[in-house]
Amino acid sequence: MIFIFGIYAVSMTFVPENKDFTLQKEIGYPVDKVFPQFNNLQNFSHWNAFLADDPNFVFDYFTPYEGKGSSLAYHDKKDDDVFGELFIRYDNPNRTLRYQLFEGRKSTPYLIDVKFENLGDRTRINWYIHSPKQPFLKRSVNLLSEDEFADRMEKSMKNLANVLGNKVDKDRRRESLKFDSLMVEQQQGQLLLGVNVNSRNEKNSLFKNIVMNHNKVLNYVRMDLGKKEDEYGEPILITDADNFKDKEVSYYYGIPLSKRIAVADNNFSFRTLNDTKAYVIYYRGAYSGRIKAIQQLLAQAKKDTMRSGDLHQTFLEEPDNENNTVLKLSLPVFR
Repeated sequence: MIFIFGIYAVSMTFVPENKDFTLQKEIGYPVDKVFPQFNNLQNFSHWNAFLADDPNFVFDYFTPYEGKGSSLAYHDKKDDDVFGELFIRYDNPNRTLRYQLFEGRKSTPYLIDVKFENLGDRTRINWYIHSPKQPFLKRSVNLLSEDEFADRMEKSMKNLANVLGNKVDKDRRRESLKFDSLMVEQQQGQLLLGVNVNSRNEKNSLFKNIVMNHNKVLNYVRMDLGKKEDEYGEPILITDADNFKDKEVSYYYGIPLSKRIAVADNNFSFRTLNDTKAYVIYYRGAYSGRIKAIQQLLAQAKKDTMRSGDLHQTFLEEPDNENNTVLKLSLPVFR
């Protein structure tokens, strides 16, 4: 044992106490699609193999949810010794990001710089990794870190390509939509998981309340239920069609799932939407501007002597900017 330790000790004198290495990858999507997958840690943790591959990992996200100052904490629910924190310390949109990764109880982080090169319809991603100093007896991990990082990054890029492929398909379908025109559609039934909410019906208060509950439901579906992006649909807000006149509104905010599953948190409930005929308007603009389109749907139902149900507001893009929302407004109608 002394002899083996002596050989190890001598060999470790030639291994640096910390290690720097780089990795370069290209992906077949433009930088404006790629960057948000890195700059938003909720997105990042779903395709990055370092975090997404372990089904036992549990995540907590902290505001702001994207850009400089955002952070996440993770831990292994089966191993108390496996945990860490990831921070975004700097961001220059579509150009540069700097992460700090703290593993376990180590006080010195990994420093990870990511630079993005715009190649038109492709993006070159350059990773620069600076590993923390290792004590003398643990320097052997520096012999393995680069190869391990390269293997996991290869898998991460495949995951990212799948995620972006789904997003690009959605964007292309969205480009073909005809906005601000009233149409009749046959709506398919859906199963939603969400929350019941009461909110003041004021411009800033209502939308902030929607964003808060969107994040609440989305985090529960992603984190607690472990659903990937292709396992749930676009969020839907259900409310009385004419409650935009009221000082306070009640609504249900839910995300479509493929099947009913056990839910431990009593704050969340399922709601079933049946197949139905609906008057539909696709709307893009300030959230407060949707009222004119809702009035148009109600007027058409009255003109056609149709009874109407609750209004469904499907957010085709995540509700994060009150002045730039993309909605599908659906009013179920029947005789």
